[in-house]
Amino acid sequence: MTTPRLLEGARQGAHFFDTGGRRYLDADCSAGIFNLGRRRPELAEALKRAARAADQGNFPIISEEKALLAEALAHFVPGPLECSLYGVTRGEAFDAACKVARGFTKRPGLAALEGAWYGETGFALSLSQRADRDLYGPLIPETALLPFGDLAAAERAVTNTTAAVFLEPVQAENGCRAVTPEYARGLADLCRARGALLVVDETQTNFGRTGARFAFERLGVEPDILILGEALGGGMFPITVTLLTQRVNGFMNDHPLIHLSTFGGSDVACLVARAALGLYAAEKPWDNAAAMGKRLRAALDGLVERFPDLLSGVAGEGLLLALRTPSPETARALCAACLENGLLVAAGRAARDTVVIRPSLLVTEAETDELASSLEAALRAVSSGA
Repeated sequence: MTTPRLLEGARQGAHFFDTGGRRYLDADCSAGIFNLGRRRPELAEALKRAARAADQGNFPIISEEKALLAEALAHFVPGPLECSLYGVTRGEAFDAACKVARGFTKRPGLAALEGAWYGETGFALSLSQRADRDLYGPLIPETALLPFGDLAAAERAVTNTTAAVFLEPVQAENGCRAVTPEYARGLADLCRARGALLVVDETQTNFGRTGARFAFERLGVEPDILILGEALGGGMFPITVTLLTQRVNGFMNDHPLIHLSTFGGSDVACLVARAALGLYAAEKPWDNAAAMGKRLRAALDGLVERFPDLLSGVAGEGLLLALRTPSPETARALCAACLENGLLVAAGRAARDTVVIRPSLLVTEAETDELASSLEAALRAVSSGA
């Protein structure tokens, strides 16, 4: 029996090891869930304590664990997003937001910016930019994709039948192109004028990845619904949350069973997430993401200049960056070469000619330089045809 080329073994901090003992810098972080690093010791201990103190709980029944995490989130997240609806995966959290938006507004229409990627479930598939959309059709009706950054087009598309507009501040899977504050504020004003909800999905940008605690703060908008992805559990135990304002949550109070999730917000998960939230608050990883993001961006800009045949540009914010290559084949080759040089990265799932870089938010200067050095070695290998 042959050994797989890469079989994940031990992991710690910014790195993991394969079962042969080779070390890799993790600059994919399972699409960004390991914000605090791999196998954070405090979270491992929190999981052990949680397993001794609690179990999965019962989703429709409020427990102390659920209530305390909701209270902590209400204090941690800026603005009036005080109500928590728990889930397990990003797609589930996104679908919950869609259901609540339709129920609250009593409207069918859902719109999102084209080029985004929201997950693998029904509503998420319907509003994501995917090459494989036709394989799952027909998808959910009354959904629309808005031209990116075109406020005039949004004004034509968002009507009195639109329940919500979904915004991903930085489209990680689509070359890390970022929404401007001017466009985001214009879209928020438009939603208010037309009676639609503004939903911000921060699965890829949450807890400091862009150099701000949350990207919607930088944009200067207050969402009606905020989706936080799996990074809430620090990569130690699965949990997501869809945060609602008190106004929107009124619909959930009237219809508490409209969205059920057997393992959503399990009591074990809530205990681990509270520990992760405490680490986020204490360590403020957004400060390090801003500093190391600037350092990494400078290194990547230098590589673009030195390898113009392989790279045409860098986009993104903080420690959520993407390199543009000539083709999907080049991006795949570069990812493979990176792995050979001790660096894990992934190609974009919407813009497949890009390579996405999203390491732990707590990477050091030495680890940031290691990332850039491994990437340079991979570029040399691809350039030489090795």
